[in-house]
Amino acid sequence: MRVVAVHPDVLVATSAVWQTTCTIIRSGDEAFVVDSPVLPEELEALPAVLERAGFPLSGLLATHGDWDHLLGRLAFPDASLGVAESTATRLHREMGVAQRALRDFDDRWYVRRERPLGLGQVQALPVPGRLELGEAGEELELHETGGHTSDGMAVLAARAGVLVCGDYLSPVEIPMISEGGSRDVYVATLERLAPLVERAGVTVPGHGEPLEAQRALAILREDLDYLRSLPDAELPLARRGEAQRAVHAENVERLA
Repeated sequence: MRVVAVHPDVLVATSAVWQTTCTIIRSGDEAFVVDSPVLPEELEALPAVLERAGFPLSGLLATHGDWDHLLGRLAFPDASLGVAESTATRLHREMGVAQRALRDFDDRWYVRRERPLGLGQVQALPVPGRLELGEAGEELELHETGGHTSDGMAVLAARAGVLVCGDYLSPVEIPMISEGGSRDVYVATLERLAPLVERAGVTVPGHGEPLEAQRALAILREDLDYLRSLPDAELPLARRGEAQRAVHAENVERLA
């Protein structure tokens, strides 16, 4: 796991698997952990990372309901977990799906964990909306996302100039339309994210390194071109590997 500071009050931990990102945002004596790394040793190290950096945990947030973004509870089993109302609905509808997906991943890659994933009660947050952070009255802006899945939110820490956008604007993945996702909704999400990317100096995608605003906007334009050109779209030049061609084939199949 690689940890970098993109702002004095924002750390980004990137997992060795799928470059899944976990963003820790602090204000005063409170901090939220947004999304999660994947591997057991990464999750075990996360509390020590916060302690050494002086980031006192207040709670967990997840940008959407895919299992690889929900593992914060394995690192902080007693912490509250906040999600968009759309994600809370999805998790209730798909009860046990994230846990089974995690078990399938662990079985495939021979990963051992000390305990199963328990989500327990989640806090449904109104999106769009705001979430208070710290005693100084700082607020995190919560913005609706969708298209990759049926649910989700982006988190903008306006004071720090950092946007955590979930599984959008990835430098390593093309747009992925999962079950329950939609090309049209995905396009609308990217259009909604564009002014947020311009406001933020740094964008943290769900998979891949943190991006400066100009690069994030360039990826946004590439992703819009790709989605609008489906099913005959060409893959972005930097994302044409075998895995992304398989994602493209699934996108075309879902669109059909």
